[in-house]
Amino acid sequence: MSEEPRPGAEDDERRRPPSERKTEPIPTVSGTIIEFDEDEYGAILEPHQKPTQVDLIATREPSDLVRRYLFPTEKFRGEWRRHWIHLVKRLSLGVLITFVLGYIAGFLAKEGYQDALTILVVIWLGVLGWVLWDVAEWYYDRFVLTNKRVMVIAGIIARKVAMLPLARVTDMKYTQSPLGRILGYGTFEIESAGQDQALRKVSNLPNPTDLYLQVVEEMYEPEASEARRRPAKVDDGL
Repeated sequence: MSEEPRPGAEDDERRRPPSERKTEPIPTVSGTIIEFDEDEYGAILEPHQKPTQVDLIATREPSDLVRRYLFPTEKFRGEWRRHWIHLVKRLSLGVLITFVLGYIAGFLAKEGYQDALTILVVIWLGVLGWVLWDVAEWYYDRFVLTNKRVMVIAGIIARKVAMLPLARVTDMKYTQSPLGRILGYGTFEIESAGQDQALRKVSNLPNPTDLYLQVVEEMYEPEASEARRRPAKVDDGL
């Protein structure tokens, strides 16, 4: 039989300093525990809505970009942009070209070549647009995992959607360069019945170890994956 709280205990708890209040554990994806006090709960929930446990995975929802490609019975597991290292090559080239054009522009301005200077500015604007377009494509590029398949969505004007059913995956691995291990990115290689397909190689994915484990769990232990994503049951003490 559970012990009933004494009258006024809840009010006493509210009057305590935050550092002395009782906290409630919340399980996360990795199994670590995050603790929130009542003030943190109160900022987002009404008193009658305060849970004793919150499943953070269950609150994840697909973005509007991804939602349009999911069918109603499909269960969304997550979406990821490529690691920022995907942008470094073009951004670095853009910065280098900017410095070179700036140096040339300074020389042309001294010599009074206004027409050539105008052409140089137009070239620089073209380079800037080229770099910004790459950033925009990176923003809309997504790797998606559901309980049925993996997908890659890419492109802004010309959209490309590639997918592979998890049931057809015969082999999957990921590789990391030394820099990838330091910065946290890697390349996935997926095999499907020995045939070439659109998702054979996906580069620069973030947190590849965690992502690999999520995909493998969805392939071989779908029941465990589903159970881990259900909202935790609230113990009412009865």
